[in-house]
Amino acid sequence: MNSMASLPLSAVSGHRNLTFPCLLLLLLPATLLLPPLTFASPCRTSCGNIPIKYPFGVDDGCGAPQFRRMFNCSTDLFFLTPSGTYKVQSIDYDKQSMVIYDPAMSTCSILQPHHDFVMTDIQSIIMPPTPDTVFALLNCSIDSPILNHYKYLCFNFSGHSCDELYGACNAFRVFHLLTNSSPPCCFTGYDTVKFMSMNILDCSHYTTVLNSENLKGVGALDWDYGMKLSFSVPDLGCDRCSKSGGTCGFDTETEGLSCLCSISSNHTRDCVGGNITSGGPHEASSVFILIFLLGIIQLILSYY
Repeated sequence: MNSMASLPLSAVSGHRNLTFPCLLLLLLPATLLLPPLTFASPCRTSCGNIPIKYPFGVDDGCGAPQFRRMFNCSTDLFFLTPSGTYKVQSIDYDKQSMVIYDPAMSTCSILQPHHDFVMTDIQSIIMPPTPDTVFALLNCSIDSPILNHYKYLCFNFSGHSCDELYGACNAFRVFHLLTNSSPPCCFTGYDTVKFMSMNILDCSHYTTVLNSENLKGVGALDWDYGMKLSFSVPDLGCDRCSKSGGTCGFDTETEGLSCLCSISSNHTRDCVGGNITSGGPHEASSVFILIFLLGIIQLILSYY
């Protein structure tokens, strides 16, 4: 006769209750070696070949609220201002600078109809053009205020003069041909065009040159045309959110800090309800797995 048949039912069930949970506990260390859990961020991390990091965002609620609705991502990243849309060429997050390009701006090779460069008040404060971005105002009238009362606003940079633009650039040489002389022009800074429009300045065209401090002895054909903006990163306590695997953003109604953990999950400070330690997402994943396995063990024991 089978010896198991003579054993009481309680002894059999007791044997099962001890064996199966013990096997799960033996497997527990191995499960903790599984790859850490990751959170699916609702924020895009790139646009074209430009990485999108805090404080910027192209999706509403992402990044810092100060930069809200300043960017648009189609096939490329664009910076939006009241005067137009400017393609972002690069962003240096370490040096906190961004290079933009105005497709309607005149350069050495093309002459474009003049227009103003206008930023909002908040843009002018938190990400103005850098001091080494020079605005070249071209074909100015002899009655221009920058040639009279405000002539001190004009300067030469790195030993260059406006005549170089008229002489070296095909696009600007036409002004010399029309007047048989070099019409007045002015190298100036952003504050000049910030407070005076092109109509007030009485100059027909402009171009911008960046990294002007590095252009000594460099001809106009080889200048870097574009505009460099400097930005600051507001300290809103985003380190805690990042360490928990989240993305720092803001509430679209209150613009208060929000840690974005998934498309449907946001938290005030971090992605684990404030219980995360300095270990970051790896430690959080271990805690989640442990809790999950203990739940399974409890569920199995309830059936025995």
